[in-house]
Amino acid sequence: MAFDENLAMDIRAALAGQDGITEKKMFGGLSFLLKGNMACGVIADELIVRVGPDATDEALAQPHTRAFDFTGTPMKGWVVVGAGGYEKDADLKRWVQQGVDFASSLPPK
Repeated sequence: MAFDENLAMDIRAALAGQDGITEKKMFGGLSFLLKGNMACGVIADELIVRVGPDATDEALAQPHTRAFDFTGTPMKGWVVVGAGGYEKDADLKRWVQQGVDFASSLPPK
């Protein structure tokens, strides 16, 4: 599955200056990991964000979001953000930062 390279570039820009970020092809898209823990990614033209189990319900209450159900079962702690939810630069940065914040709370892999 191809992923939106423009969205990937925008995520890279939002992560600029963040230490410990690596990229890895996962889920048929591109994932951005902080010290080995996935923070966010892009599949097709959608943003995937690891918000953590405690923030899932609040994230899903935001417009243009849905549960990440790559395997057919929703994954608690992960959300998919459609294009309308990240079209503004500030919104994309907020989502990416939320993923970074959660990933930074985990021990490095």
